[in-house]
Formats: sequence, C-alpha cells, structure tokens
Amino acid sequence: MSRAFVKEDALPEGVLDRTVSANPNYVTASGLAQIEAALETARQAHGAAQTSGDRAQLAKASNELRYWSARRGNAQVVKPDPSRNAVQFGSTVTIERNGRKQTFQIVGEDEADPSNGKISYVSPLARAVMNREVGDTVTFRDSEIVIVAAHSD
Repeated sequence: MSRAFVKEDALPEGVLDRTVSANPNYVTASGLAQIEAALETARQAHGAAQTSGDRAQLAKASNELRYWSARRGNAQVVKPDPSRNAVQFGSTVTIERNGRKQTFQIVGEDEADPSNGKISYVSPLARAVMNREVGDTVTFRDSEIVIVAAHSD
C-alpha cells in the first residue's frame, strides 16, 4: 500500500489516545501542581523518546504531552469560599451512610483518587452533596446520606 494512505500520527497498537474531558477543568491549587508535574514528566518523556527514535514511545509520549498541555491550558483554580457553609468544590466532607462514616475531598477530575479520599466534582456522590449544608439529608441511589461535617481548607 502506498504511504500516502497511511496515517502517520496513528497511535501504535495498545496506545490509547487520552480524551480531554468536556467538563470545565476545575482544579485545587494542589491539583494544578499535579498537572504541572505531569506536564513536565511528559515533556521529559517526549524528549527522551525523540532522542531514542523509538516510534512507539514517541507516540505514547506525544499523546501524554498533548493531554497534559491541554489540561494545563484550560485549568481553572477554584478556591473554596470559607464564608460559605455549603459543600463546595475543594470542601472536605464527612457523610454518614448506612451507619458508616466516610470522609472525602471534592476535587478536579485529574486529581481524583477515591482510595485516598479524593473524588471528582463530577462524580454522582459529589453532585449529590454539592451546595448542601451540615445536617442535610440527601437521597443517593438506594440510601440516605447525612452530611455530618464539611469544611474548606
């Protein structure tokens, strides 16, 4: 087949193109720092891949560089308003559900890490408690959630 019909920038098999979310890229200050660190890592990996001439690594590194450049370019640092009593972006929230307490911080999509108590603001749980106040009861899926504590750092 003629090279004219081969897409040059196609990703090698097994390398998935990272899709940039259509949601606003709200981040905490630490989330912005994480994006900047990931962007720098992607730049270094891209440079190393160019030097080595490894096309698969270059494609993967280019993909990461595009993703993190886009995320840095549209990042919007959101600082919680400490005068508000309502749950908001950046808040650390403690809820009680089915007799168990759970604490998490509401953060941006890229900084979300549920196993470390950070959930994305677009997650169903975050959406359920946003703009609610301590003492409010919220129906979430098949259970009721009581907001026990909420504070902004």
